[in-house]
Amino acid sequence: METTEITYNSTGKRKSSIARTTIKQGKGEIYINNKPLDKYFPSETLKMIVKHPLATLAVTEKYNISIKVNGGGVCGQAGAIRHSIARALVEVNPDFRGKLKKEGLLTRDPRVKERKKYGRKGARKRFQFSKR
Repeated sequence: METTEITYNSTGKRKSSIARTTIKQGKGEIYINNKPLDKYFPSETLKMIVKHPLATLAVTEKYNISIKVNGGGVCGQAGAIRHSIARALVEVNPDFRGKLKKEGLLTRDPRVKERKKYGRKGARKRFQFSKR
């Protein structure tokens, strides 16, 4: 009889980045677009953002995580990955939901770039005011 590994999938979003995550039992390896976490995000801050849900639950060494992410910049991608990992962990064990929700990891960050308005230089910039 074959032993099939149970995998859990989820999607996370931030700005214009979308991350699709697959989690299964393992040794704590994290691969993003087929690259190890250290190669994909050289910055320690971004690595901390990605590992935040795992550190909150103290399950850093328990799951292997494979992520496909596209769109946006590195900060948006890190936020999308964090969101998708948190959602996948809730699928793994519904008891995790309380801690993750308390940390605010299950909420999609709604902040996006404001659009440029016509006749203006940017989203908010106005012309110089002249009294006379």
